[in-house]
Amino acid sequence: MAFIMYLVLTSMVFGFVVIAANPSPFFGALGLVMLAGTGCGILSWYGGSFLSLVLFLIYLGGMLVVFAYSAALAADPFPESLGSRGVLVSGMVYLAGVVGASVMFWGGWYESSWVVMDESVSFSVLRGDMGGVALMYSWGGGMLVLSGGALLLALFVVLELTRGKNRGALRSI
Repeated sequence: MAFIMYLVLTSMVFGFVVIAANPSPFFGALGLVMLAGTGCGILSWYGGSFLSLVLFLIYLGGMLVVFAYSAALAADPFPESLGSRGVLVSGMVYLAGVVGASVMFWGGWYESSWVVMDESVSFSVLRGDMGGVALMYSWGGGMLVLSGGALLLALFVVLELTRGKNRGALRSI
């Protein structure tokens, strides 16, 4: 069981490296999908099956919009792939940094801290992720509205920054 979690966490690190090392938006979107899948796999492993499903659907919808928008604005006809020399070198540098940091902090890591949320309470009527979603909408409603407004503002800022002189991606060549 712990081997599967090690495998998921390792693929999550590789997703981070793919995102950080690749300058092309096409393969960066691939890394984001990989990262979202592994993150939601970790959540579902620890007992948050409903929350991981909702987050995965939201991540995929948001990444589809980001990928379509960045692919429309990308002017590179031959993007650098994951196997090109520059991407491999920077990816190896990032992996060496992750390995160095994990060796440095290895002493404080214990497997006993991996406890599933539903196993912490012996006779619970509610699942932990359902209670968290209910609390998020009841007590955190103002924060949800505020973060939605911040995302809308960020969308307008990005659209204004990438607009340019010729009105963005819908320009005549």
